[in-house]
Amino acid sequence: MRAAGSWTARGAALLLLVLLTAVVVRLPWVGDLGIHAATIERLRHDLLDPGDPLVAADAPSPYYTPWTLLLGCVAKPTGLGVFVVLRIGALVSLAVLVTGVWSFVGTFVESAAGRWRQSAVVALVLLSLVLLWGTALFRWSGFLGLDSLALTVSYPSTFALGASFWLWSLLRRATAWAHFLGAGVLWAVILLSHQFTGVVASLGAAAMLLGARPWPGRAAWVRLGAGLALGVLLLAVWPYYSFFGLFGVGGLEEIHRSLYRDLPGRFWLVALVGGAALALRWWRDRRDPLVLFCLFGAVVFAAGGLSGHWSWGRVLPAVLVPAQVAAGLEVFCAPRRAVRAGFGWVVAGALALGAWTQSGVLGCVLPRSALPSAVAAKYREPWAGYHWITPWVKYGDVVLAKKFPARQIPAYGAYTVAPGYPDFFLADEKARVSAMRTYFAAGSSRDQRAGVLRRYGVRWVVAYPGDGGLPLERVAAGPRGQVLYRVRNAARVSARTS
Repeated sequence: MRAAGSWTARGAALLLLVLLTAVVVRLPWVGDLGIHAATIERLRHDLLDPGDPLVAADAPSPYYTPWTLLLGCVAKPTGLGVFVVLRIGALVSLAVLVTGVWSFVGTFVESAAGRWRQSAVVALVLLSLVLLWGTALFRWSGFLGLDSLALTVSYPSTFALGASFWLWSLLRRATAWAHFLGAGVLWAVILLSHQFTGVVASLGAAAMLLGARPWPGRAAWVRLGAGLALGVLLLAVWPYYSFFGLFGVGGLEEIHRSLYRDLPGRFWLVALVGGAALALRWWRDRRDPLVLFCLFGAVVFAAGGLSGHWSWGRVLPAVLVPAQVAAGLEVFCAPRRAVRAGFGWVVAGALALGAWTQSGVLGCVLPRSALPSAVAAKYREPWAGYHWITPWVKYGDVVLAKKFPARQIPAYGAYTVAPGYPDFFLADEKARVSAMRTYFAAGSSRDQRAGVLRRYGVRWVVAYPGDGGLPLERVAAGPRGQVLYRVRNAARVSARTS
């Protein structure tokens, strides 16, 4: 039975990776793909001084990370399209994630078990990370659920999560100076690449150190201090934005409030199965690193909920990941045979239920007509994109559009008047949002609207039927009745181009 379970886990994990690879080829667009594509576009044109990725302004941006800089370095000399580069980045991130999980799980599996048995454990842990969630769908970057991962596999958060597993693995094996200094560099790269995942990585790193057996000696702590200092130095000198300046940023609480809603529906499978696995590990070892990791995450998550700091909810992977890893480990590594057998059946049932819940992901790689009706009912159509404007709108042109189009248009090289995403270091963000609203408002005068076009050097307007605005030259029509208009008569301010 155990051999059959091992083969089943390996086969299911392989199918899962094939599915995710097919998703990368399709690259469905929902959420934040636009900002990451726009960031690579700016770096392709100017690696040293790219400016704001969304609007025509010289402003730093936390989206210029070590990961996006690397992708920009791929895009600039090769001339590959930004979406091709994102696909390459997604495949690399997926490889970093899988190998990171393999290395991390290996620190919990006895070396005598051999690589073949370890492959089965890794396969089950991967399945648990992706499928062991709940029965209410949940999509958010930085979370490894299949429904989220299918849409965020090309985001920096996926790379950062994969690198976090490598960080935890390195710390559990660290002995020499090079190990600790390397961990410091990797820690800084994770924090710069995706700040929320960086917090998760930091909590996990603390748990790996405090749960280490034997307890680290004085020399290890000295080397750790040196690695930490090196990481802080790299954070301080990163040239594209001020990492420590992010601590004063506000305005993120309301958009994260939903992280505290419907917790039972979203996470009951991992809470029951993973929680039981952690309880067994705690019974055997009061300093088990996975238990400590989960506790650290739970404390921060609860503090955010109690204090109204809803953005602290992004630490939730620090609660979920150790529980999911523990569930996979107990099936193969629990000391008692009865526990292994019992957990095997429970985890198998939970994974099957989780897979069914997230089966709508199949719609990312198959046409809706090819899906069984029950699965097709779970399918949600990705965004259509704005490739239809590219025959006319060129790199660096300024487009006036409402928030939803503004989340996608910069991916094709244009700028928008108001950013479609929170732009932390853009000093005139509120004025830009106000100008956009003024132009489309029903009661705005002709002079007010013309003033917006002149002030921001607008060349194009994208509007829905019924939106207010000036009578402009109609150039093209897109999905849902959207129209691209050309601005000819307003005096234009030159936009930032390369």
